[in-house]
Amino acid sequence: MLTQLFILMNNEIGLWIDHKQALIFNGDGRELATVESNLERFRFTGGARGKTAYAANYFPAEDHEDRHYSEELNKYYDAVIALMRDASAIQIMGPGEARLELEKRLAHAGLKTKVAHVEAADKLTAPQIAARVRDFFSSHKVAA
Repeated sequence: MLTQLFILMNNEIGLWIDHKQALIFNGDGRELATVESNLERFRFTGGARGKTAYAANYFPAEDHEDRHYSEELNKYYDAVIALMRDASAIQIMGPGEARLELEKRLAHAGLKTKVAHVEAADKLTAPQIAARVRDFFSSHKVAA
């Protein structure tokens, strides 16, 4: 609850996101929240051998695993979006596909106009992310 209060007070949000976690900062570079995903606990392994030589092998359905993974990913993105819903400007950074997937989810949630900048960024420390957010919002005045 305290995290949401901080976000409401400052409308510029910068975040670094991958499929493991999201680090959310305000426009001044102060860290507001960390959202962890539950995607680490998924281990997709093959099925077990049958008890007889001619028994069929058991393999869990790939679509079941994919659906479960997608559900967890959707819960993760929903938690991140809930923290940024009242932002006036959002800067998104991160490696891989997570930043692009989040951008699409923001568009679907009607928040596309709030996305000020999306950039590829490799693994960064919290101070490095804070510096990038501060630099971006100090050099780009975004209309509220």
